Amino acid sequence: MANDAVLVTGASTGIGHAIAMLLAENGYTVYAGVRKEADRERLEAEHQRIRPVILDVTVPADVTRSVQTVLENGDALAGLVNNAGIAVAGPLEFLPLEALRHQFEVNTIAPIAMTQAALPLLRQTRGRIVNIGSIAGRLSAPFVGPYSASKAAIASLTDALRQELARFGVAVSLLEFASVKTPIWEKGRAGKDALVASMPPQAMTYYGTLVNAVIAQTAREEHEGMDPQRIAATVLAALRAPKPRERYVIGRKAQMQAVAAVLPARTRDALVKRAMQLP
Repeated sequence: MANDAVLVTGASTGIGHAIAMLLAENGYTVYAGVRKEADRERLEAEHQRIRPVILDVTVPADVTRSVQTVLENGDALAGLVNNAGIAVAGPLEFLPLEALRHQFEVNTIAPIAMTQAALPLLRQTRGRIVNIGSIAGRLSAPFVGPYSASKAAIASLTDALRQELARFGVAVSLLEFASVKTPIWEKGRAGKDALVASMPPQAMTYYGTLVNAVIAQTAREEHEGMDPQRIAATVLAALRAPKPRERYVIGRKAQMQAVAAVLPARTRDALVKRAMQLP
């Protein structure tokens, strides 16, 4: 599939950027979705096979335009990689519902919107869809419930989509992994002050100690996380495999968490509390 095109969302940094670069280096024309003009210019200069497109996955016009660009350029769309994502955190008792809605809009609704737009082209090529999930979709933790729930939802939707599209020869895969060295958690921590300001004072009175412990844990996870290149290599494998796997669980930590996810709830809770060093 060396001269085919792949559309990658959320390609400006982290996992998406690693995916875009690796695919370009392996002969794909990569339509790399970014939200800022500065990122578009930077990626365009990084590799001749990368064609950045301005794409906010929550804006219907951007979604339509990104796929239309592939069509207008006459490229065969061999794959869609739904990578764009955010992490919303906070105690569910006080979390603004708009923040929860935005979490699902980006991580769950947008991949389906992208898929709906891209399927006419993917059906022609019997192409591939790769959804970037998370092992957090199987094993949730305090204050990251919105993120975990959004990833659990996209996992279920991916399962349904895979079965629906099998008759058309369009394979659908889900990637699940634990912590990765990516800016997503840094961005989440940067929004802590705004989130706290949007909640009533008693939120931090009730949960402040735990919230600070979780923030410290996410910083450790980010520092100790796997290289995004491992995720990119798995995406490449899923696009190239004659029969791609339904799910790719990447890394020992994710594999251990997948096992923990099927343990009794009380045991899971104790393991999460100890792993996250919660008081």
